[in-house]
Amino acid sequence: MIKDLGIKGRVLMLTLLPTSLLALVLGGYFTWVQLSDLQAQLLQRGQMISEQLAPLAAPALKRGDAVLLQRIAQQALEQPDVRAVSFLAAERTPLAHAGPSMLNSAPGSRGLQAAQSNSQDATRFLLPVLPQHLSLTGAPQDEQNDAPLGWVELELSHHSTLLSGYRSLLASLLLIGTGLAITALLALRMSRTINEPLRQIKHSVAQLKEGHLETRLPPLGSHELDELASGINRMAEALQNAQEELQHSIEQATEDVRQNLETIEIQNIELDLARKEALEASRIKSEFLANMSHEIRTPLNGILGFTNLLQKSELTPRQQDYLGTIEKSADSLLAIINEILDFSKIEAGKLVLENIPFNLRDLLQDTLTILAPAAHEKQLELLSLVYRDTPLSLIGDPLRLKQVLTNLVSNAIKFTREGSIVMRAMLEDESADRAQLRISVQDTGIGLSDDDLGELFQAFTQADNSLSRQAGGTGLGLVISKRLIEQMGGEIGVTSSPGEGSEFWISLSLPKARDDAEDLPRPPLLGRRAAILESHELARQALQHQLEDCGLEVSPCTSLDHLQHLVQEAQHSARPIELAVLGVSLHSLPPEQLGQQIDSLERLNCKALVLCPTTEQSRYHASLPDAHSQLQAKPACTRKLQRALAELISPRQRSLLPAAAPAPTASRAPRILCVDDNPANLLLVQTLLDDMGAQTRIAHSGFEAVELVQQDRFDLIFMDIQMPGMDGRQASEAIRQWENQQGRAPVAIVALTAHALANEKRALLQSGMDDYLSKPISERQLAQVVLKWTGLPLRQHSEVTSQPAPAPQQEELRVLDSDEGLCLAAGKADLAADMLQMLLAGLAADRQAIAQARQAGDRNSLIERVHRLHGATRYCGVPQLRAACQRCETLLKQNDPSATQALDELDQAIERLACVTQVSA
Repeated sequence: MIKDLGIKGRVLMLTLLPTSLLALVLGGYFTWVQLSDLQAQLLQRGQMISEQLAPLAAPALKRGDAVLLQRIAQQALEQPDVRAVSFLAAERTPLAHAGPSMLNSAPGSRGLQAAQSNSQDATRFLLPVLPQHLSLTGAPQDEQNDAPLGWVELELSHHSTLLSGYRSLLASLLLIGTGLAITALLALRMSRTINEPLRQIKHSVAQLKEGHLETRLPPLGSHELDELASGINRMAEALQNAQEELQHSIEQATEDVRQNLETIEIQNIELDLARKEALEASRIKSEFLANMSHEIRTPLNGILGFTNLLQKSELTPRQQDYLGTIEKSADSLLAIINEILDFSKIEAGKLVLENIPFNLRDLLQDTLTILAPAAHEKQLELLSLVYRDTPLSLIGDPLRLKQVLTNLVSNAIKFTREGSIVMRAMLEDESADRAQLRISVQDTGIGLSDDDLGELFQAFTQADNSLSRQAGGTGLGLVISKRLIEQMGGEIGVTSSPGEGSEFWISLSLPKARDDAEDLPRPPLLGRRAAILESHELARQALQHQLEDCGLEVSPCTSLDHLQHLVQEAQHSARPIELAVLGVSLHSLPPEQLGQQIDSLERLNCKALVLCPTTEQSRYHASLPDAHSQLQAKPACTRKLQRALAELISPRQRSLLPAAAPAPTASRAPRILCVDDNPANLLLVQTLLDDMGAQTRIAHSGFEAVELVQQDRFDLIFMDIQMPGMDGRQASEAIRQWENQQGRAPVAIVALTAHALANEKRALLQSGMDDYLSKPISERQLAQVVLKWTGLPLRQHSEVTSQPAPAPQQEELRVLDSDEGLCLAAGKADLAADMLQMLLAGLAADRQAIAQARQAGDRNSLIERVHRLHGATRYCGVPQLRAACQRCETLLKQNDPSATQALDELDQAIERLACVTQVSA
């Protein structure tokens, strides 16, 4: 509250508050003292009057003269403040009284002493009249007699005393008020002498703030305020001088800025032109990369394709060796081109990452499986360790992550002469929906120096740039890996010492996917005992972890004698060792000795599974009773290992086709149009399709393709993109426009091109094409695309016998293929059986619904029922029924007249499947 007061209020408060308190205290004190004195004087006067009346009334009281006493009492009333007077006899009986009746009660008697009683309005005195009072009148006194002659009562009024006190109090208040008023006036006067200069100072400062720097303060009438005004004036003068100098500087700077702006404007124009040139150069570079992709990959397509065709012919071993060298060289060149294109995509910011569920352990093991031959050729131990607390079901881009890991492991193989390469995956941090992973690749290679580490992740640089370097490559692998990991939100790094090897690591945070039920141990393996033999300590530890994850109780062994002894001891126990996993190589266990050991274990009722390097598999085939189920390549894949061990424990009974099962009805060969301006590519695609039983026609340009479509019907068109005159997009648009005008069903058009830049597929689909196939192509890719868009299967080369097949008939598909069903169910036998039972349970209803829709002529319902049945066959090993559904659905959607025949074949396929399953049951 005091803080809110101004200077005026504070001066008034400082002046009036002490003065008022002092005046009130002193005035009250002196008034109280005065009233006390008046009261004491009144009592003293009453005492004196009563003492004066006692001698006067003593003779009369002695004689009992009431008349005289009355007269004395009347005279006593003339005294000031005397209100009433009474004379009493010695017995206190009234003798005379003057004035009104007494207000106060009679004071209590205290012997012969005077007494008094007080009230607010009066004081009553009682005084005894003694014999000695007679001496004052000259009458003789009897000293022996002290009895009172009578009593004098006197009552004094307080009105005069109170009136005097009130007058004194009023006078004091008037004096105090007058003094406070004078003090207030003086305080106001003093506050004005302070406030007015301050107001002038405030006004002047406000003027200075608004920019009126010429404002000055006059003398303010006080030494201190004059010094303050002088300081403000000096400050204003300094500000004015500074403003003038600043204004001059601003004018000079403005002129300089104006000149600079003219220069910058000219530079901006030049920069804008340079930016446009740079954008144009970037666009030209992208087009150049796209064109180079097409121009390089197109001849590579011919080289790889014709090399593959030539390898299938009768050649001498030397020619086969030459062709293998050509194929490897072409594959290496294709890998280099892909790296350059990936780097270009990343630099342009056009690389899009996927977010799909994947299994981390499978990804790591698949990576090592691909690179195992290269490592085993150098006799390197290749293995992976996935810690048990690491989540396996994750969401991300498995293809790009696999690309990074492949690059790291491939580099480790290049720069490691002997020893091992270990890939580890561990959990760094975890939340409810994310996992922070650390994946490392450690080798025992040549290592890296500090200078090499500084340049390791730069484009087009390698650790060994000498002319004698042994490792090839573009130097883009680690740069691409770094960019990919950073785009995923992770980090990549390396720790290394020269001569001691290197460890590349990746730290990556990925969302968790739902738990994969396939990662749980299989029931046939749960609780069983197994022994492992592996000379390499780290490989033995990794293999032990894998087997324990399969639900086995593992006993590691370091030698064959130890293994045999352990199995013999456990043979007669309650829990014998039923499985043995042997990690072997030619220098540790030759094939001849291995066969003997397998026989010994078989006699002890212990099934054996052999793991060997990929380069030595052929040497061990003859030494095993069943090499197909008892031999796997290193490093072991957990899923394959689990399936193989479960098969050894409880072999599956495979479903076989009954001899009486009728063969599927052959359907017509698909009619395919191949369009390409490159004669080599055109001949390659035509040869591949003809060998697989298709009826093909060729077109060397877009114009020729449009003419052939208008003249003949085709089931599928393979369209090249870059062609002179009319390119693939323009030809597709022209075909679609002609189909709309003629009201014909659209034919499926698949782009066949070597383009590899981002968003290419979207652009092709928008131009009217249905699918996209990148060069170089293989027979399997062609067969899958043809089956997908026509429903007509082709014969793949791997299934063609040495005898010439009758063309153009459909390859003979099995009615029921349990191996295919197991593969579609990711190796889960229970799931495959369940899916087949679900298909068979609804097969009769689907057949009846298709027949009813066909009889009613309801084409939409017919397509819906066939599509539903087709979707169910996708997850079961029923290739014949699946192919019939595919063809039938395709022809129905194309409104092809041959759909009637396809529906008959579909009905026959359903009947054959029902018969086969009944016979098998």
